[in-house]
Amino acid sequence: MSLLNISSASVVYGRNVLFRDLNLVVDQRQRWGIVGRNGSGKTTLFRLITGEQDPNSGVVSRASGLRVTMLDQHREFPGVETVWDAALSPYAHLVELEHQMLTHAAQIGELGEHAPEELLHRYGRDLEQFQRADGYTIDARVAAVLQGLGFDPDRARTQLIGTLSGGERGRLGLACQLVTPADLLLLDEPTNHLDLETTQWLEGHLRDLPGSVLIVSHDRAFLDTAADYMLHLEGGTGQTYDGGYTDFVRQRAEHRLSQQRAFDKQSKVIAAEEDFIRRNIAGQDTRQAKGRRRRLTRLPRLSPPPEDQGSMAIRFDIRARGGDQALVADHVRVTVEDRVLLEDFSSVIRRGDVVGLVGPNGAGKSTLLATLLGQRPPDQGSARIGDSVQVAFYRQDLAQVPQDKTLFDIINDMRPAWTRGQVQGHLGRFDFSGDEVLRRAGSLSGGERARVALAMMMLEGANLLVFDEPTNHLDVESIEALEDAIEVFEGTVLIVSHDRALLRALTTRVWALENGRIEDFGGGFEDWEATKADRAERQQAIAKEAAPRRSSKQPAQSRTQHSVTRTARRKAEQAEARVHALEKRAAELEAKLSDSSTYTDPATALRAEELSRELEATRAELEQAFVEWTKAAEAMDQR
Repeated sequence: MSLLNISSASVVYGRNVLFRDLNLVVDQRQRWGIVGRNGSGKTTLFRLITGEQDPNSGVVSRASGLRVTMLDQHREFPGVETVWDAALSPYAHLVELEHQMLTHAAQIGELGEHAPEELLHRYGRDLEQFQRADGYTIDARVAAVLQGLGFDPDRARTQLIGTLSGGERGRLGLACQLVTPADLLLLDEPTNHLDLETTQWLEGHLRDLPGSVLIVSHDRAFLDTAADYMLHLEGGTGQTYDGGYTDFVRQRAEHRLSQQRAFDKQSKVIAAEEDFIRRNIAGQDTRQAKGRRRRLTRLPRLSPPPEDQGSMAIRFDIRARGGDQALVADHVRVTVEDRVLLEDFSSVIRRGDVVGLVGPNGAGKSTLLATLLGQRPPDQGSARIGDSVQVAFYRQDLAQVPQDKTLFDIINDMRPAWTRGQVQGHLGRFDFSGDEVLRRAGSLSGGERARVALAMMMLEGANLLVFDEPTNHLDVESIEALEDAIEVFEGTVLIVSHDRALLRALTTRVWALENGRIEDFGGGFEDWEATKADRAERQQAIAKEAAPRRSSKQPAQSRTQHSVTRTARRKAEQAEARVHALEKRAAELEAKLSDSSTYTDPATALRAEELSRELEATRAELEQAFVEWTKAAEAMDQR
């Protein structure tokens, strides 16, 4: 059964055609991902679906009684004070009904057998309605969604909305949508304020929903998991595809190739016909030429596939190669008020590394970046930028973009020797043309400001690029252009991001920040994901083995087996502890060897040789410790 049918819909604003002849059919339990350039009509499409806007032409048909809920990017919670009340607000009528039932129940209890028939009838009717709406499960549903999105359900009952950050308000708005009964759920960038764990929870939750879902998102990994179909808004219309984002990319390439071949073939036929007409219109075959000209005027013309217009043409070039050590952290401790964000962290980012810094929301990633870049002092230890290393920093809040200047002046100030044409040409690479270059930055949307920030970053010639959530405001095409630019960049990169597709494509190392500690993983993000999943499985196995038996009496063979398992587990834990200790020692030695003062004095220079030998020995021990840990873990798994 179709819930929604959009047929030949067009939306036109004056001369600006947002889209024409758009067709979309959404059936029950379908999950649709919607992608397209900023300004291609994604938000307008949602307005057509909800009925807030009518198309200039075409038809939007909805199933009778269709319940539609929409999550936009601006979350307000009027009339409520606590997080719990906000999440419960979609069930306000049932909450009121429950209060009414309790009042009536109290009256019936007081009156006893003298309770009037009308009161008994009203209580029975309200109870039936409450049970039919599954009113007794409301609290459990709300608590499960709040917990899945990173809130403490118990604390939520007293936590004031006024104390929430912008990201927390976004997650609360999402919670309100997810608990609302709906046949069709419209989500606009639902992962913007989610970390890796909550994003994965949302993927599973959407898969289990009984209704249909339409998702506007720039998160490619999320769309791969959450969507079964894709709608791509491009070139003034929409094209549908089966599968998630990866399937869409492949099918789009095939579709464009087929469209280009058909266009080229028709162009050759038209050129040959026009040549014949031109040569024979006044000659002996004039009647045949005129006939061909009439047929040619009635021929429907094919269009070439749309080019990637609007995608950024971005490239990061470095002015200087820089030293081998781009950034050095030595026993760094970071605190905010009474909270410890990071304890005793030592590591070295070397030239050419692409490090992904990941962790839950609120773990302190942005604060850590500011500390490593010298914008705030560490509470203990030291952090320094390497010799000849120039940093370009993309801030999450885009504060690096001057709000009171025009786009032209921003670039002109960075390149005063450039001509007007060169300044406009550079802005054109980021899809700003004509009078747009005279707009003030304060009037731009988030996505436009993000493109200006990248245009500025491109001119800095830095050899260390630091990005704090660079994909938040960009559409999919812009993210892919940024990803391509980072991939060919010859310097060093440090990225804070929740975009799994970006991290999987680029990172060579992972810093996983959680509970005040950083795991420095010497591999890409995809390898780290696999390692993390493997650890979780082992922990579950250990917890299962450690769980108390239902009966304290066990046969002798069972007790012996339990003892063997306990011994194997102890060996695995000891081997893991040795690996962590050796990793920490190796990081300390690297930090000491990276300190330039070690080499300035002849006496300490001799010490540097000893440290180098110790580092080599430690690395050899670490390799052997990894082997022993793997064997111990495998032995434990076989028990």
